[in-house]
Amino acid sequence: MARWLISAIPALAVCVAAHAVETIQASAMLGMLEEENRLDAFRNMDKIFPVKVIERSENPFQFKESLRDMSEVEFEWQGSNATIGSFLEKTVTTALVVVKDGTIMFEHYALGNTRESNATSMSVAKSFTSALIGIALEEGLIKSIDDPIEKYVPELKDSGYAGVTIKHILQMSSGIGFSEVYDDQTSDIILMMGQMAGGKSIVEYAAALESEETPGTKFNYASIDTNVLGMLLENVTGKSPAKYLEEKIWKPIGMESDATWATDNHGNVLTFAWLNVTARDFARFGHLYLNEGRWGSEQVVPEKWVNESVVPGEDYLKLTDHYVPGWDIGYQYQWWVPESDEGEFTAIGVWGQYIYVNRIQNLVIVKNSVDPDFDMRDMETIAAFRAIGRALK
Repeated sequence: MARWLISAIPALAVCVAAHAVETIQASAMLGMLEEENRLDAFRNMDKIFPVKVIERSENPFQFKESLRDMSEVEFEWQGSNATIGSFLEKTVTTALVVVKDGTIMFEHYALGNTRESNATSMSVAKSFTSALIGIALEEGLIKSIDDPIEKYVPELKDSGYAGVTIKHILQMSSGIGFSEVYDDQTSDIILMMGQMAGGKSIVEYAAALESEETPGTKFNYASIDTNVLGMLLENVTGKSPAKYLEEKIWKPIGMESDATWATDNHGNVLTFAWLNVTARDFARFGHLYLNEGRWGSEQVVPEKWVNESVVPGEDYLKLTDHYVPGWDIGYQYQWWVPESDEGEFTAIGVWGQYIYVNRIQNLVIVKNSVDPDFDMRDMETIAAFRAIGRALK
């Protein structure tokens, strides 16, 4: 499957700086995905990329706690039984937080990560970007997601994005020519990262892309689409997406820790990935979406937007068997939607990052990992999450 990757780049030694960096540390960025580097890199992205800081709330929300050991909970996958404990070990999990009915029921950290560690989101960041689009729409900064993107981002008027609607970009059906392939060093995602490492602006990169398909007809997962949404947010709000996130979500829902969001060398937030957050704060965001965008008495993300974001809007977005046989997860506005009757949806990032929401079970699960076999694990991971939910009924 293709969500975001640069694994084809040869191994490079990662030298993680001991202080904040002002420019992308090219050798560290290009080597951060190698097995010997991932653990350290995934909790130290602010030493590899320049970042925008998202400041914590002065009044942090605290979940209730009723902790129990769930490591012996069993689930079945492809005819074999496994336990949650063995699954966490097999998938090189660094954090797992389970929140049921607003109460943390299980919390697990490993391999050097702790409750205070900022784990990188990978493409889980895309779901945060989607929430900000919904807020900007509600505030009237965006008139309609059926508007063409160049109405708000004139930098793209001569690119392949000309005439493409915001909605089709949200649905990864922009038609833009962009390949996100794991084992091809000529893949666009790899070339884009190499150019960023060399100092090129991601805005400049997006403006040079061309169209290959009719927009709104075919799903093609392209991380650059989410960065175009970031360009949209910056233009309509006059703020970086990181600042907008801080003002509209981070502080209103009581996030307890500072987060960081990676940028290119020109200060453009890379809204498709590398939002660096503690596991409990990831869980707070999941809890916000579990409650249809409400936090207490405040509607933080519009309810209509939340509900529309997690139901595939077209048949071509249902994606049955799309990546591998048995794949049963559709797509809508930067969220993945398993086929079920439990109101499930999930943010997913490569190497095993998840924010899973199950509305019927009133359940949120956050998983951070450095799983080398993540590519085949999504359905198995959802099976494990469902087993946790059943065990807590």
